[in-house]
Order: sequence, then structure tokens, then C-alpha cells
Amino acid sequence: MQLYFKGAGAYAWLALLCAALYLPGLVTLPPIDRDEARFAQASRQMVESGDYVRIRFQEEPRHKKPIGIHWLQAGVVKTLGGNASRHIWPYRIPSFLGATLAVLLTFMWGRRMTDPQGAFLGAGLLAGSLLLIFEAHQATTDAVLLAAVVASQGALAALYLRQPEDVSRSTLGPAVIFWFAQGAGILIKGPIVPTVTLLTLAALIAMDRRALDRLKGLHPLLGLLGVALMVLPWGIAITKATGGAFFTDAIGKDLLPKLVSGQESHGFMPGYYLLLLPLTFWPGSLFLGPTLLWAWKQRQRPEVRFLLAWILPAWVLFELVPTKLPHYILPAYPALALLTAQAAFAAQKADFQWPRFWPAWLSMALGLFVGGVLAAGTALMPWLPDGRFDPWSLWPILVAPVTLGSMVWYLRRRQVAAGLAAAILGAVLILGPALQTILPQVGTFWLSNTIVREIAALDKPPGTALPPLVAAGYHEPSLVFLAGTQTGLLSPEEAAEALSARPDTLAVLTQKVEPAFLAKAQELGLALQVARTMKGFHYSKGRWVTLKVYSAQKATAP
Repeated sequence: MQLYFKGAGAYAWLALLCAALYLPGLVTLPPIDRDEARFAQASRQMVESGDYVRIRFQEEPRHKKPIGIHWLQAGVVKTLGGNASRHIWPYRIPSFLGATLAVLLTFMWGRRMTDPQGAFLGAGLLAGSLLLIFEAHQATTDAVLLAAVVASQGALAALYLRQPEDVSRSTLGPAVIFWFAQGAGILIKGPIVPTVTLLTLAALIAMDRRALDRLKGLHPLLGLLGVALMVLPWGIAITKATGGAFFTDAIGKDLLPKLVSGQESHGFMPGYYLLLLPLTFWPGSLFLGPTLLWAWKQRQRPEVRFLLAWILPAWVLFELVPTKLPHYILPAYPALALLTAQAAFAAQKADFQWPRFWPAWLSMALGLFVGGVLAAGTALMPWLPDGRFDPWSLWPILVAPVTLGSMVWYLRRRQVAAGLAAAILGAVLILGPALQTILPQVGTFWLSNTIVREIAALDKPPGTALPPLVAAGYHEPSLVFLAGTQTGLLSPEEAAEALSARPDTLAVLTQKVEPAFLAKAQELGLALQVARTMKGFHYSKGRWVTLKVYSAQKATAP
């Protein structure tokens, strides 16, 4: 099975793979979770207000992440025109491009660490990893951050892996890329890129006494000056605009609490990312055990040493930090993908020793299990929550046996690289329809989308603007993004007062807060009417909820 295409063809095929994995669902999926809606809404408010310095969600300052992702999202919206701000997909374009760029950079720099076939397969494994597929569909920071990580680490590798005959050559190109990626990474997500770099450098120095000599071409003084010129203008502007509150809150209320304890119910014990790895790094995780053993045996090779220095200290740090979310570990995945690809090709040679703790059948079993879960979950998605049949759900049932069977066929013959490629193709065939058609139509999952759709259908001509909306008990950022910036997230008493003040207002209530709302409405003399009742799965809180949409008018005197 041919896994490498020479020259520009390799980049074209990888870009096509990214398009096949990341474009389905980019337009059709509603806002996925709270973070995506908050990022997109803050970027929309920049466009609406013309204030490109401060970051706000409605009237609340968002002193958490730097400005970079908001500038990218707002720039796309401005380029596409005013109407684009109402849709979620323009805000996702930077993530799509960032994920694609990370894959292409992994191939570009990977060719310096392995042969072109290994670099091509490694980039493909990164592209097809479930975690990156998920992040490429969200208007958040992590896919763009990954591109900055790969650019920085790749430039560092180019300097570290220089041959003796190359020492006299100019290092300006890799150094410029390295420092530009550092500045961009800081503007995207603060200290993550510099942290990964410093941990890599520390590990390299510990393993290789010549590391400092190899890395002299970084031009640190000029590089730090360039980073300062990239970062300081906004840093000074946001300090003036917020009276210094941005950095005080970002460090004291967001970053440091994550390092001390599990923030926002996201605390887990060390080992969390390792436990999730078979799923989040699939299909590369099929060959995880042999990859780790091969890498350890080959650690004296400079390119393998560099990849291990990239992965291990960062992994240990993320495991030790109490606050954990699945995407935090993503910066280590490009290096892990390149190691996996090298080990896969090595496994096809006669001198490869298969590790006893990872029998050959385990890779096949793991691949079948995860692939089967993906196929079955896709097929059952419309039926279990919505109780309906979707003809598209038959597609994964038809293609999964073929692609998974091909994977097993190759793995049994120790053609590991081809088996991994077959699994990537299976991800394309299964996830494409799931993300584009099946999942977006599962109305039970998308409560905010359902609310807006039902309100729009309330005796209003098509295209009519939504009436003023308030919500009590259901305070999801996605509702604000879909219904408009002026949507009120209020207490039940405040919701009743809002209906009293403006008769055209509608209120969305959960059953939990409904009694308090009704009591206040009676006190205000409101005649209430239930305009809509909806039930759905509130996945952010992991429970089923019933929502009611109320309209009201002043009760007439007897």
C-alpha cells in the first residue's frame, strides 16, 4: 500500500485528508459546548462593538485567554460580511486551518526526523486522531495552538538535528519560525508553547551534553525582542483598558487555580490522559505498546531522542496538573504520531522484536473495539435519544466491516503501516456522514438550537427577527450566541420582571426554577401562557431537562 507521494503531491494528499475529516459538520453542527460558544460570542461582540482589545461575554469581562484566537475569528467574520456573525461556522475556520496547518507542518518537519514515508504516515495519524478531529470542529484555541506548537518544535528539531557539515549554514530561517511561533502561541494561549519548548530543552540537555551547542543558532536576543514586539502592544493596551485586571484575573483566577486544584469540576488523578489515549489518539493508539518499546530502544538516535524529549516531560506535567481536560495533552500528539509511524515501518522488518506485554492480537482487538464503538454509536445516534430512524445511520454499518476487516488483514501480515492507513480511511468514511448529517439532526442534544428554532416558528413570518429572550435555570452560552447578544441569563424572579417590563419578551424556564418564576409572575399580575414545551439532554450537565417557553401580558382588572 503506497503511503507516500513525492513533492507537492504529499502536501496535497494530506490537505485533502484534512478536508475530508474536518469539513464535514463544520457548517451543520450547532455550537458544541460552553467554551466554543463563549469564544465565538466574545469574537462576535468585537465585530459588533469595534473594540478589538477587550474580551467580553455580554457585559462580563473574559479575563482568561489572550486575544489571538478572537482576532482570527473576528477577521474571518469581517472578511465574510456582517451576516456571517450570526452563524457558528465562520468562527470555526481558524480551527480548521490551524489543524490542517499542524498536519502539514508535522510532515514538513517530520522529514528531518525520519524518511518521507514515515513523515507522511505520522502526519496522517495526527490528522486522523479523534482528539484533533474534535478540536478542528470547535471555535476554540487548541487546533490553532497546535499549529504554533508544531512550528516551534519543528524549528527546534531542525536546529538540534543539524549535521556537522551544516553547522556553518545560516540558521536564520528556523530561528525566525521558532520565535514567530512562540509569539503567536503566547497570543493564542499564553504560556503553553513556551512551556512545551522549555521542557523539551531541559530534557534534551539532560540526555545530551551537546544539546546547547546544537541549539546555538536560535538567536535568543533578537528572538525575544521579536516576541516582545508581537505581544507587548496588546498587553499594554489591555492593561490600560482594564486597569491591569486582565492579567490579575487570568493568572490569579484562571491559571494558578488550575495548577493547585481541579477547577470547574475538571479535577482528575494522574494517569487520566494515559487512560484516554486509546480513544483520543486512535488509530495511532493501535500500535502504542510496540511504539513505546521501539522508541526506548532507539533513544540514542538524535531524532528519536528529540521526539521523546518533546513527549515525556510535557506528558508528566499535564498528568500532574490537577485540572484536566482531554485536549490539554494535544501538543504531545504530533511527536507521538511521528514515533508511531517510525515504529510501524520498523515492525515490518525481520529484526523487529514484538514486546511481550503487547501481544500482536491486542492491536487488532483494540482497533476493532474502538472502530466498532464508533460505527455502532453513529448508527444508534438517531434512534437512542430521538427514537427515529435515519437512513444515513446504515452507512457505518456497511463500511465498518470492510475498513476494519482491511485493518485486521494488514495487521495479521505485520503490514502495520498499511493497517494504520486503513484505519484512517475508516475514520473518514464513518465520521464524515456522522458529523455532517447524523449528529446535527439529533435534536435532543442541541437544546439551544431547538429553543431558537421553536421560538422562530411562533406565528412569525420566515426571516423575522427573534423577540427579546430571557432564560432562567438554563444559562448556556450557546443560547446567547444563537439568540443574540441581548439574551438575558437571569434568575427566575428577574425573568418575571423582564416579562413585566416588556410584553413582547419570552422566557425559557427549567422545571427546577419554574415555581419561583410563577410566584413572582403572580405577584406582578402577569397572565402567563406556555408557548412551547421541549425536552432534551443537557449534555453539559449530563441530565435530561424539560424546558418551557412562557409569554405574558398584564392581567386585566376584574
